Amino acid sequence: MNPDTTPAALRAKVAGSSFYAGMRVLPKAEREAMYAVYAFCRAVDDIADDQHGDPASRAIELDAWRHDIDSLYAGGEPGQAALVAEAVRRFHLDRADFHAVIDGMAMDVAADIRWPDAATLDLYCDRVASAVGRLSVRIFGMDETVGIDLAHHLGRALQLTNILRDIDEDAAIGRVYLPREAIEATGIAITTPQQVVADPRVDAVARTLAVQAEAHFDRAKAILAARPRGHLIAPRLMAAAYAKVLARMEAIGWAPPRTRVRVSKPALLWTVLRLSLFR
Repeated sequence: MNPDTTPAALRAKVAGSSFYAGMRVLPKAEREAMYAVYAFCRAVDDIADDQHGDPASRAIELDAWRHDIDSLYAGGEPGQAALVAEAVRRFHLDRADFHAVIDGMAMDVAADIRWPDAATLDLYCDRVASAVGRLSVRIFGMDETVGIDLAHHLGRALQLTNILRDIDEDAAIGRVYLPREAIEATGIAITTPQQVVADPRVDAVARTLAVQAEAHFDRAKAILAARPRGHLIAPRLMAAAYAKVLARMEAIGWAPPRTRVRVSKPALLWTVLRLSLFR
């Protein structure tokens, strides 16, 4: 991260994340670009999750990011987007992917997402996760077609895993990302977020989503196993670490009361070492 373009509070959030530890395996230019992209994602995510700001003011903040991204690409004053300027220049990142991430955050701002239909959930995952993947695979130096395919599957796998991990935290702020079709299929009454996730049958709902996440992990791992061109250790690390989180959650189950499963930094560093030795 460039301290001249990244606010100190945002730098601290990035440096304290498991993502930071995972991306340290990359060469310097790629590593700094990934930190910049992640800092951008954290900044707009903080706007989406701000429980103190009203929706109108948060929407204005997201619009300001859109304006700054557009200005950066037009050669004007980048404003907040200065933090990704070097990454954009060096790796030719696509403006549409930055906009997609912002659009995903706007979905949370417009109305707290509750039991979306499957198509809406997939669109949300594409915007907040696979779009980040599309930015990332350019930085990793992957060929476009295989890189976009990896971004599609790994992004969705990671986002669905996060949704399954954060059921209680999301419900506490009025959100339920579990799909409506699966909820209705179990007979759970759609009432309030807290009541829905407190129903023991939510375990069956979560397991339908876990099957989808597993399928995306399998596709991502198959792509990586073919050893396409690029710096693959970072996506291999994310796939390995989060697949383990999903497996641990499946073993525990999602019936309340739930225990939140976290990515262990020591385990993450061990995975880095293992992948470095046997890649």
